[in-house]
Amino acid sequence: MKKFSGKVLFLDRSDINTDEIIPAKYLTEITKEALKPFLLEDLVLNGFNNKEDINDKAVIVTRENFGCGSSREHAPWALEVNGINVVIAENFARIFRQNMYNCGMFAIQLPKEKIDYLFDTYSDKDTTITIDIDRSKIIVTTQDRSDEIDFVIGEFDKTLVKEGGWVGYADKNY
Repeated sequence: MKKFSGKVLFLDRSDINTDEIIPAKYLTEITKEALKPFLLEDLVLNGFNNKEDINDKAVIVTRENFGCGSSREHAPWALEVNGINVVIAENFARIFRQNMYNCGMFAIQLPKEKIDYLFDTYSDKDTTITIDIDRSKIIVTTQDRSDEIDFVIGEFDKTLVKEGGWVGYADKNY
């Protein structure tokens, strides 16, 4: 099973689209590894540098409509190859969200109030998030603070995550 914990990258913007996650000019690459250096290359966000800010991050917390735009598996693949297996947002583009689960990754949707709380309380700190899959909890920690936040996930999506995605699920069940 993939790792679902680590340092958090806070991206304080809505409508981050799949072209910003992985630009279309890289969609001809034939391996996931080839996508690695280009994650969030075209993201325009004040103070953000994709070459520095992504290093050692495993979780993204962002605003609404993450993954909008073209439907491509390359977007979750680019996250995955960079060690980011969890994205937490107010909501997701439907196809992007399902592509995350199909790849055995988490796309966790939280109400705006909880996203605002995460940004207000943790975005300026060295923050770690761990996903407790069985209890459907997000455990947020800093050096001096800790919170647990409930989230909702369908049983089938939870199974996909536990099996590592559709391929793992198919191998086990067919």
